[in-house]
Amino acid sequence: MNIFIKRQISPARILALSFFLAIAVGTALLLLPHSTAAHHISLIDALFTATSAICVTGLTVVDTATYFSGFGHLIIILLIQLGGLGIMTFSTLILLTAGRRISFSGKMAVEESFRPTAISDFPTLLRDVFVFTLSIEALGSLILLSRFYKLFSFSRALALSAFHSISAFCNAGFSLFSNNLVDFRGDVLVNLVIMLLIIVGGLGFFVLQEVRIAVKNIIKRKRFKFSLHTKLVAIVTTFIILFGSAVIFLVDWNRGFCSLPLKEKTLASFFQVVSARTAGFNTIDLAGLSIASVLILILVMFIGASPGSTGGGVKTTTFGLIFAFLRSRIKGYEVPRIFSRGIKNEDLIKAYTLVSLAFGLIFASTFAILLLQPEFTLKQVLFEVVSAFGTVGLSLGITPDLCSWSKFILVVTMYVGRIGPLTMLYAFSRIEPAGNYQFVEESIMVG
Repeated sequence: MNIFIKRQISPARILALSFFLAIAVGTALLLLPHSTAAHHISLIDALFTATSAICVTGLTVVDTATYFSGFGHLIIILLIQLGGLGIMTFSTLILLTAGRRISFSGKMAVEESFRPTAISDFPTLLRDVFVFTLSIEALGSLILLSRFYKLFSFSRALALSAFHSISAFCNAGFSLFSNNLVDFRGDVLVNLVIMLLIIVGGLGFFVLQEVRIAVKNIIKRKRFKFSLHTKLVAIVTTFIILFGSAVIFLVDWNRGFCSLPLKEKTLASFFQVVSARTAGFNTIDLAGLSIASVLILILVMFIGASPGSTGGGVKTTTFGLIFAFLRSRIKGYEVPRIFSRGIKNEDLIKAYTLVSLAFGLIFASTFAILLLQPEFTLKQVLFEVVSAFGTVGLSLGITPDLCSWSKFILVVTMYVGRIGPLTMLYAFSRIEPAGNYQFVEESIMVG
């Protein structure tokens, strides 16, 4: 009986169930007649949109700008905010506000979402997360408002600014423009603000907290040492953005970008890579990019953002750990290392397990959709599936043409991608060890 109870209240199961219930509620709200302009939406489209919003993906089967009403837009942005910060964080804040104690499993669920180490002051963490999030989103809204106010009425500009700021920081990619941000392809201010919001939201709250403490120490002229986690996130994030942007800029100079001036080519290259890290905004027609650039975007989407952030993917630290392990093997190091620090075997096992599960899910989803709709190419379907898994929201234009079963497959892919394959594995695996047995080892030829 005790084992059953522990299995029911495990942090992984609480997190998985929280997102499932939020998707169900979001679907019910979008099914309301007042949520859509035509006062009607199919169940699968409502489910797909709610899942995409709560999982901060951004894939859409209908035009968000015109299909949904103002009330529907409000529901979508609330779901995005809820999913971006995490259901457990919201529920925990409500309980703290009501003066109730938080269970140990509840603390674990939130801690695992935001920090690699234990938390000594739990209420302070939640306060910092919400204050920082709302402050950044408000600042982003004000800057965007200064631009949108010149193009729209004040009320419309305010709504657009708030919606896109929240959507960008939460790495959602939903837009109230029918063509996303294509009309602002050459707008330096809009591009920079959206990209900065995406990057900051994708770094993870633990990293942002360390940066805040470091700035305070610099002001006070005190020494501060960043953790290995923060260093790895910073290095991998910078490398992905610079390398990916340079490749796409060069490859599509005379292809997808051939008709664009130099400024727009540069902005578009950086914007697509930053957005592909799990945001989902676009300033160009991605279907016009070369296959090589599409492959780079698939890789960027697969890696995704960083742990404890609003983004998805297998995470930058996972990519960094695997790269560091391979580099150590090539150099002949007995113990894998990075930044003069040894890497725990447990972390390497988690990294390889996560990547294996992710590859398996992506292959299964891609295979199933190709069986259901053979009219699509492998490039189109693979891009769509990786976008769903990485909670990105970019598409080569096939999302509205998916059949109901294909949409449902992507719904499951988005859900697992947002929760995390490892979390799903922990949620449905055995909590108590089956037994501490050791077996005789035997070699197997590899390679």
